[in-house]
Amino acid sequence: MANTPSAKKATRKIEARTAVNKSRRSRVRTFIRKVEEAIVAGDHKLAMEALAVAAPEIARASSKGIVHANLAARKVSRLNSRVKALSA
Repeated sequence: MANTPSAKKATRKIEARTAVNKSRRSRVRTFIRKVEEAIVAGDHKLAMEALAVAAPEIARASSKGIVHANLAARKVSRLNSRVKALSA
């Protein structure tokens, strides 16, 4: 349990930051899920549109420190290759 006023404030800040980070992470997962659902449905056009919206959102999460930069790049790359495979 925090004893000093500064430790109590730090606890409040951590809780607030955690809530924001959870929201951002959830938002990214939703965008990724939309792309994956379009891929499973086999709809190339819908998958391309979903990926065009998801890629900047994943990059934004990376820049905010929600996910690691390499993870973000890997996710976008793998989603992109799966969407491209639909057209072939």
